[in-house]
Amino acid sequence: MKKIGFLSFGHWSKHPAYSTQTASDTLLQSIDLAVAAEEIGVDGAYFRVHHFANQLASPFPLLSAIGAKTHTIEIGTGVIDMRYENPLYMVEDAGAADLISEGRLQLGISRGSPEQVIDGWRYFGYELAEGETDADMGRRKALEFLEKLKGVGFAEPNPYPMFPNPPGLLRLEPHAAGLRDRIWWGAASNATAVWAAQNSMHLQSSTLKYDENGKPFHIQQAEQIRLYKAAWKEAGHPGEPRVSVSRSIFALVDDLDRYYFGQESDRADKIGFIEADRRAIFGRSYAAEPDQLVKELAQDEAIQEADTILLTIPNTLGVDYNVHVLSAILEHVAPELGWR
Repeated sequence: MKKIGFLSFGHWSKHPAYSTQTASDTLLQSIDLAVAAEEIGVDGAYFRVHHFANQLASPFPLLSAIGAKTHTIEIGTGVIDMRYENPLYMVEDAGAADLISEGRLQLGISRGSPEQVIDGWRYFGYELAEGETDADMGRRKALEFLEKLKGVGFAEPNPYPMFPNPPGLLRLEPHAAGLRDRIWWGAASNATAVWAAQNSMHLQSSTLKYDENGKPFHIQQAEQIRLYKAAWKEAGHPGEPRVSVSRSIFALVDDLDRYYFGQESDRADKIGFIEADRRAIFGRSYAAEPDQLVKELAQDEAIQEADTILLTIPNTLGVDYNVHVLSAILEHVAPELGWR
């Protein structure tokens, strides 16, 4: 059994074929899709976060709106770039969104992916500490975020406040109990997956990672997950960690599916560079008739290691088509693979 969610990149453009012509279209359709996905039995609604692009950026208003209109579906990100964040303000935003959803937030954070602009976090008012890289800064902010989520007081109270204070040091409000245990780290390398485990975060592993040994993507990703699980156990954390993997999976069940995805050319891993000096491997897409899809997915070692599958969706094709895409997986694929 696996949890099955969708992951939306939240694109919009004035392209004539797009159902998402504007940012408003994308936001409102994201809410509608989450509601519809819950109705058909999808377990999670997750959203990418990108700045300086025609894509979803500030996640908490969207997550809060979805939380207010749904009841059971997990609501999350994949991922928030911590280089751009004020960790304390983020604790307040995340706490409010989690309380609105009654404890369903699953926040994926990371040090971020390649940006649309050069050092975009500088425009948000942030600078590196002496000797620090931007990756260091992202991890430093992540640790501060995790610490403040615990709800322990740290701020000296004003002796003459506007409103009476409780005794002792003050914490950030609103405090969402349990949210600290629902933070995920998006890891592109084996080392950062181990770091995530050591710091008691769940693991999100996407459709790309650094190419660390030349093996096929799904094998490298499975190795990363096993290292993560071993590090979690070694750290002595209570409970079992959760692991999600993202995949582009399309069951071709009608002519429209075959028109959109029947000629998919990404059925093999690809090698590229997401940073100037780091070779990366991009995992293949899956698009086939359900019987063939089941056979191919059964060979994916990383999926076997994960408890959660995030299906990347073509959000620009509209709510109805994406509900169809998700329904096809739930009906024709998931039961045959034992995910349902």
